[in-house]
Amino acid sequence: MSGRVLLALDGSGQAQVATEAAIEISTATGSGLHLVFVLPTAEHLYGHHFYPSEIKESIREQAEEEARAFLTERTEWIEAHGGKVEDTHVPSGRPDAEIVKLAEELRVGLTVVGSTGLGRVGRTLMGSVSGSVVRHAHGPVLVVRSEDDSESGETR
Repeated sequence: MSGRVLLALDGSGQAQVATEAAIEISTATGSGLHLVFVLPTAEHLYGHHFYPSEIKESIREQAEEEARAFLTERTEWIEAHGGKVEDTHVPSGRPDAEIVKLAEELRVGLTVVGSTGLGRVGRTLMGSVSGSVVRHAHGPVLVVRSEDDSESGETR
């Protein structure tokens, strides 16, 4: 396995379980841990509204600032629990495509994702990000699911 593990985060409960698995794997293998949070596209940030460019820029900057604050908090949590974060990444675009692209750019040995983040309705309408990452990744992907998948209402 390459010396890097990429952990995709979205703030869901499944991402927390994936975080715990990524800490264990990166620590056991001595791999650097990279975190990624994908910002929504402009269409998702602004909806179908017309905004002047200054407002669009302000919304984008605020979203990026919040994403970076989230990754800082996650980095602190990971390091308090024995992990070591090598770097964080905040690309913008379709989450599945950006995760696959970053994994390839970093030449990671493993990409770790939670099994769900959208819930049942979102998966039906948009498809599963984790499923798409599995289908399109150029390397190994670990999809982590908790015993009690409360987001989907399923128990495993």
